[in-house]
Amino acid sequence: MKVHIDTTRCTGHGLCEAVAEDIFEVGDDGMAHLLADPDADRRGEVDQAVAECPTRALSASG
Repeated sequence: MKVHIDTTRCTGHGLCEAVAEDIFEVGDDGMAHLLADPDADRRGEVDQAVAECPTRALSASG
């Protein structure tokens, strides 16, 4: 599975990190960062993070 973070939209709310802290992290720059490409079995958590992102900065495929 591939996850994309649109850095032009991300405002660092951290909801993605709250859902999957081992996949997403809000860095010192105030932006979300992908820590690792998740396995397919993590799809539910990634989909939840995508759905909860208030700026629609996240997307997932595969």
